[in-house]
Amino acid sequence: MATPNFVILYVDSPERSGAFYASLLGSEPVETSPTFVMFVLDKGFKLGLWSRHTVEPAAAAAGGGGELVLAVENAPSVDATHSDWAKRGLKILQTPTDMDFGRTFVALDPDNHRLRVYWPFEGAQG
Repeated sequence: MATPNFVILYVDSPERSGAFYASLLGSEPVETSPTFVMFVLDKGFKLGLWSRHTVEPAAAAAGGGGELVLAVENAPSVDATHSDWAKRGLKILQTPTDMDFGRTFVALDPDNHRLRVYWPFEGAQG
């Protein structure tokens, strides 16, 4: 079976979103063009940012219909990441909270894609 290793988000401005994610992830893109930016992250995971104006076939959905989920090493890291992102001016939809699967919060990127940071509780799937 194939293993997913690449997510593409449709964005209004790949240049703007590329700068946003470079700062947020502490990583520079490996590919940049006027219509597409790509990051290669840990374990080869790829994040692509494709212009919603040029993607083919045309995309019907905008940001907010899913989540990019980022796991951190412990519960205090959830709170520290939240504090850092809030200081950077990211819109926070959910402040750090304990849910059935772990400690989490949700923020938005410039295109309203949801960014969930979490640390799973012992025994939780994740």
